[in-house]
Amino acid sequence: MRPWLKKFIRKTDGAVTVEWVTLSAAVIGLGMIVLWPVAFSTESSTQGVADYIEGVEVGYGR
Repeated sequence: MRPWLKKFIRKTDGAVTVEWVTLSAAVIGLGMIVLWPVAFSTESSTQGVADYIEGVEVGYGR
């Protein structure tokens, strides 16, 4: 086996980078999965608040 090939196979610097990229992608993906339902529920909550405010009388109610 050629010396440069042995050196290339033993070198592990790139493996750490690949692990971090994979781990970061997994964390971002899980964050998106968790936040997806929250984004849609806030829209319906916002509509409920807007409907309530629309029904409130303005002023002293004379």
